[in-house]
Amino acid sequence: MIEAHPSGGYILEELSVGMTAEKRVTVTEARISQFAQASDDFNPVHMDEAFASKTAYRGRIAHGLLSASFGSAVVGTILPGAGAIYLSQTLTFHKPVRIGDVAVSRVTVATVDEAAARIVLRCEVHVGDELVMDGEATVRVPRRRKPAK
Repeated sequence: MIEAHPSGGYILEELSVGMTAEKRVTVTEARISQFAQASDDFNPVHMDEAFASKTAYRGRIAHGLLSASFGSAVVGTILPGAGAIYLSQTLTFHKPVRIGDVAVSRVTVATVDEAAARIVLRCEVHVGDELVMDGEATVRVPRRRKPAK
């Protein structure tokens, strides 16, 4: 498991297959509400317990893309970190995430393409021992750091 680079981000030459980073985030009522505001997604399965309790989920669930955004936080702040640019992302949702769950987002470098300055990251989100979401992200990575001012 790696930590954020002291400069804020890893450059292409510092990355290798197998490097892994993770972030733990507690899903709260406030996070769901803020995500609904930001995304304009007020689906009652996320916002209304009475409605959600009558669905197959038997209660409110977090937005799937809220869970996915925790992985984005890892990519943007830890691995590779500052300067990384998302090019694509695939997602598969396996189980719902609920208020009070601790989501552990983990990204692992799967491939490094030095010619294109891109990496592919294997992305997973777990709640406890359960895999709730996975996919792959293709990310452009800086080749060098900007000099300090």
